[in-house]
Amino acid sequence: MKLAAILAAGCLLLAGPAFAQSKPEAPASLASKIEGLEAKPGFLDLYVDKAAGKVFAALPAPDEDGLSVRFIYSTGLTAGLGSNPIGLDRGNATSGDIVRFRRIGEKVVAEAENWRYRATSGRSDEERSVQQSFANSFLWSTGIEATGADGRLLIDLSGFLTRDASDIASALKHGKDAGDYRLAADRSMPDPGAVLSFPDNAEIDAFLTFETSRPNAQTYATAADARAVTLVLHHSFVRLPDEGYTPRLFDQRTASIGMGFHDFSAPLGAPLVSRFSPRMRLERVDPAAASGPVKDPIVFYVDNGAPEEIRDALIEGASWWAQGFEAAGFENAYRVEVLPEGAHPLDVRYNVINWVHRQTRGWSYGGSVMDPRTGEILKANVILGSQRVRQDRMIFEGLAGAAKTGTGAADDPVEVSLARIRQLSAHEVGHTLGFAHNFAASTNDRASVMDYPAPWVRPAAGGGLDFSNAYATGLGAWDIFTVKWLYAQFPEGGDNLPALNQMVDQAYGSGLRFVSDNHARSKDTGHPFGAVWDNGADPIGMLDEVMAVRQIALASFGPEALSDGRPLSELNAVIVPVYLYHRYQVEAAAKSIGGLDFRYHVKGEGETPARPVAAAEQRRALEVLVNTLKPSALDLPDSVLNYLTPGDVGYAGGGTIEELFPNRTGPAFDLAASAEIAARVTLSAVLDPARANRLMAYEARDPGALTLRQVIERLETSVFTEEKSPRLAALSGIVQTRFVAELIGLSRSETASPGVKAVTDSYLAGLQTRLSAPKRGQIRTNPDTSRALVDMIGKHLAGDDLPAAILRPAPPAPAGAPIGSMTGAMGQIEECWFCGAQ
Repeated sequence: MKLAAILAAGCLLLAGPAFAQSKPEAPASLASKIEGLEAKPGFLDLYVDKAAGKVFAALPAPDEDGLSVRFIYSTGLTAGLGSNPIGLDRGNATSGDIVRFRRIGEKVVAEAENWRYRATSGRSDEERSVQQSFANSFLWSTGIEATGADGRLLIDLSGFLTRDASDIASALKHGKDAGDYRLAADRSMPDPGAVLSFPDNAEIDAFLTFETSRPNAQTYATAADARAVTLVLHHSFVRLPDEGYTPRLFDQRTASIGMGFHDFSAPLGAPLVSRFSPRMRLERVDPAAASGPVKDPIVFYVDNGAPEEIRDALIEGASWWAQGFEAAGFENAYRVEVLPEGAHPLDVRYNVINWVHRQTRGWSYGGSVMDPRTGEILKANVILGSQRVRQDRMIFEGLAGAAKTGTGAADDPVEVSLARIRQLSAHEVGHTLGFAHNFAASTNDRASVMDYPAPWVRPAAGGGLDFSNAYATGLGAWDIFTVKWLYAQFPEGGDNLPALNQMVDQAYGSGLRFVSDNHARSKDTGHPFGAVWDNGADPIGMLDEVMAVRQIALASFGPEALSDGRPLSELNAVIVPVYLYHRYQVEAAAKSIGGLDFRYHVKGEGETPARPVAAAEQRRALEVLVNTLKPSALDLPDSVLNYLTPGDVGYAGGGTIEELFPNRTGPAFDLAASAEIAARVTLSAVLDPARANRLMAYEARDPGALTLRQVIERLETSVFTEEKSPRLAALSGIVQTRFVAELIGLSRSETASPGVKAVTDSYLAGLQTRLSAPKRGQIRTNPDTSRALVDMIGKHLAGDDLPAAILRPAPPAPAGAPIGSMTGAMGQIEECWFCGAQ
């Protein structure tokens, strides 16, 4: 006991001096902590420690609730991956959230505010009730490095900058066999040379490295080492905009881009969801003037990294919007320039049109950083893929011949491609100004750049093709209307609903149409004027013209579609968009079958009831569509087939096999597969389950309506026409097999109504009988095809599980169809176009 006490006392004596030395020192002052660091004063006072690779921020003194500073926070990529499917592109950015730095005890927390749920009554208790009902998000926290005499807080911002703020790891996991990517902390750090702070914003880059032991094909194709992918993540901290901006209420009739939130203070008789139409702030010096100069013009900057001829085309196309602002009463309010040397493209002060490179051609898109409280657009980020224009040139060389390239003539593929780039630049800038798509504009004399324009190539009077009007120039009538409606400034301020409604009435009264994405993109939609990549006021009649253009191009297709020195095997890529040149006009024409002509209304404006497309128009569409299934339309002459030979040997850099027709015939071009794909384009559009459901519904309402059975029977009479030529008879058998497979698919579709299933199965039973014991003149096909079809139908009607070998699924179509929109790691992106996306 005594020994223990002595030892304990000895330990205390020995530990005394050391224990005294371990007492916490007074925290270092902010001034001493930042001494020797590179200062970046501005909206956020930043300090860079280049030796340690750290970035510090001196935050304003917090208030009594711990709030230090609020800002709009957006992330983007200064350096991307270069993969179109993954979508991590240079220049892409998020739309922004409101974030605040808040002191809680000895920590500073980055807290994202939740503006999707609000109370706008101005009553603090009601606002607090809503705020406490829905979660905010703590994004990150850190300790306090030092405190200033004025109460400012110094924090090490490095951890905030090097976290995976945009969920890049999830985007990098692409493909079912790929492994997870993980953020590698030892190779992720702020970029000390890319720290900028200005009076209203701070801009910082950080290197983020993601590692995996099982890379995917896309990172193998694009990264230096697929096991360690390093991207540069950009952070924007933006001062909240000044008061004075008045949101414009959303109106579904105007093709503006809506943003919404739940307003729990809305009266019981009003909608719970309020919606605004995002736009940029634009104010005349004299608000009472009908027209005049503006306080701060809208300026767009074109990426100087684009080649000169591309850069000039981008500037010209984006400049078209000046016409709209002039018409809306804003003088010298809009211009386009080249991005100044040294300016960061993601700096919130610059609206930038970025020229982005990827391994393959891909989509373009227009995104914005905006205030989530009001919808005020603060910055535009336009992404244009550089390989799109090369794919366009290839298409036009396939139509006109490569000898025309560089001539400067109307059919010069380079000139036509540049015309397309001008339109694309205007289109994507339009999104960042607040304008949505209008997929009916092509039927209104090209009334909007916000449609997806197919090149309007027409048969020339003296033979050949006419490219003189391939793409329109300048804004259309719909664009002028939408600029006026969205940006109109009224002397009394705010929204003048009678004046805005009068604009809408005048637009629709002049014959303009509007069809949104939801009712136009996919082939199952039914608005007769809502389609993508179509042309002309008559989508049905235009299909005949498109087929004539296709026939002219295919008749002369050959080595002339390539420039000298190119591998002849590249003809396999060129043939794809030429052979399938009609595919989008097919979908446009098919929308009249089971179609519904309607427009968007608000109550009280004198609504026009929707009406099914007239039966005569539906039958006209069907007649034009069955012509695309003729074996003669699907055939290719030997003079073409003999040039479609394999190649691309000795190159290990990766190819674009997904843009070629599938091949089951070795070195020979697989005409059968190509014909089956083309046949499916038409049959899948006509026999779409939603279209079949509408036909059944219209039949119940109108005895004179075109019926589903009539559609199927008309397809049969076309598909089972006797062909004397063995060559065409073989193609006919392919179309017949595809026809039966599509009918079985329709019957087995989960979305097909019971009536559709009943009609389809009844028809198939009758077809099986006719194929088993055909009467003279009743049905024509070769015996082998007949036996195979009888077997397919029998197994289907028996309820058997049909393996792929029996159903004979069509080979996959090469890339190029407008697939719709999807969300990537950095925000909203779209996939579309001939061989790419809008």
